Amino acid sequence: MAQAPIADTSASATDAHQNKNYLVPLIILATLFFMWGFLTSLNDILIPYFKKLFELNYTQALLIQFCFFAAYGVCSIPSGTLVKRIGYQRGAVIGLTIAAVGCFLFVPAANQLSYNLFLGALFVLAAGITLLQVSANPYVAQLGPAATAPRRLTLTQAFNSLGAFLGPKTGAVLLLGAAATQLEMSAEAVKMPYVQLGVALLVMAVVFFFIKLPKLNDDAESGSYVDSLKYRHLVLGVIAIFVYVGAEVSIGSLIINFMADPLIAGMPEAEAASFVSYYWGLALIGRFVGVALMFVISGNRMLLINALCAVALLVVAITTEGQSAYIALVAVGFFNSLMFPTIFSLAIAKLGPLASRGSGLLCTAIIGGALIPLAQGIVADTSGLQISFVIPAVCYLYIAFYGATGWQPKGPALEQG
Repeated sequence: MAQAPIADTSASATDAHQNKNYLVPLIILATLFFMWGFLTSLNDILIPYFKKLFELNYTQALLIQFCFFAAYGVCSIPSGTLVKRIGYQRGAVIGLTIAAVGCFLFVPAANQLSYNLFLGALFVLAAGITLLQVSANPYVAQLGPAATAPRRLTLTQAFNSLGAFLGPKTGAVLLLGAAATQLEMSAEAVKMPYVQLGVALLVMAVVFFFIKLPKLNDDAESGSYVDSLKYRHLVLGVIAIFVYVGAEVSIGSLIINFMADPLIAGMPEAEAASFVSYYWGLALIGRFVGVALMFVISGNRMLLINALCAVALLVVAITTEGQSAYIALVAVGFFNSLMFPTIFSLAIAKLGPLASRGSGLLCTAIIGGALIPLAQGIVADTSGLQISFVIPAVCYLYIAFYGATGWQPKGPALEQG
């Protein structure tokens, strides 16, 4: 894994120096992880809200996630090129600004009562978040020794989960709760929350423009994306990120509809929204637990265990009814906790100067959040919502494979300068 150059002598003193200097930057970067977690999880509230407002089927409603996560596929590599030229910090400033523009575009979309305009606004918003991801994830990975990168990414991802936990709660109050007390739903309800989020993002952009973050040396990078694809563990890791994000997003997107099913809970949507927060909240708890467990259990083994537990829970959700089904589905969130940072770290391990290229490919794979929920929506429309959770179950089976053997670094040896 790429990291800032470290002197060969006085390693322990250097590590102590790193820990002292990098604590504040990590805390600052945690705010970015929080904000994109908050914004991403709000989609889970928009899906049932717009499904009713625009009278959509599951496939049409899940176009929200398709347009949002498609931005990762379209923008990740260009974003990586941009960050390479202007640096991580400026990349974060531009990403925050673009995301703010996406939030402000909710106003004309609501004025026109246009689902297509909302989808366009979500794409712009996600394009900004993509640039944030491309800037922040490799930056955090380099803020210290490579050996502790999985724990570092897991810890900062915990703030992402905190934002994801609070997003549905906020959205439920502002959207679903308000809709339950009105005779007619209105697109006007989304305007003010997203305008406020846009303002907050602009404030963060100004703050990030003026603060001083350590400048990490990325001059050692060489090679191309084609070169990085020669590494089997990276290629398999790209697929793992694709299916992981797709599975996680699919489940979060459909929890409210799952809870509303008369065979499961028959719960009003405003009440069911709390379970979306529980889903993301369990991921938050799991990340803190995981950071502790990673001191005694390797990251790949944790990945294998968590993936198999997720599969078992989805089998329960698919084959049972009532409380056992929805508790099992929500509990998957706990086992999602370590997957993204662990896969990310394992996939770029030992890539040396190609780590940045690998990071770009991994961020591109987040497009799984666009395609897999859409596939599950098609199955839900044709075969039923409950059976459609076979789709994320298959995704977790692949992740279990990656944790078992796929993670092992394989590829041409890199010349170390």
